[in-house]
Amino acid sequence: MAPVNFLMNILWLVLGGLWLGIGWYLAGVVMAITIIGIPWARACFVMGNLSFWPFGKEVVDRRDVSGPDLGTGTFGFIGNVIWFVLAGVWLAIGHLLAAVANFVTIIGIPFALQHLKLAGLALAPIGKTVIDKRY
Repeated sequence: MAPVNFLMNILWLVLGGLWLGIGWYLAGVVMAITIIGIPWARACFVMGNLSFWPFGKEVVDRRDVSGPDLGTGTFGFIGNVIWFVLAGVWLAIGHLLAAVANFVTIIGIPFALQHLKLAGLALAPIGKTVIDKRY
């Protein structure tokens, strides 16, 4: 990891990333407890890791990385609709509020942009995966 990404990730934890990462993990635990929510729990933990350490990472369609699977087709779409209703909108609101708080300061603008990226991802995480950025 580049030193700049490391520094940005440390600042990110202080400026909202820690609490929203915990929120993703909490949503994952709740989904896992329901047993039928295990596919959503997996997505929560993957995106929770991204929410803790977003700089130097990017989100791509899982289909582009590992080929088509159950979560990248019609079932993935249905899963995202169910996810949106159960938890996605709440995580997205949390990221939007953190983005607004970070946009207020000049130093917080890159962090606000990351929160906006994660807010969009919170609406439909099924079928996505996180990879290291290619420079």
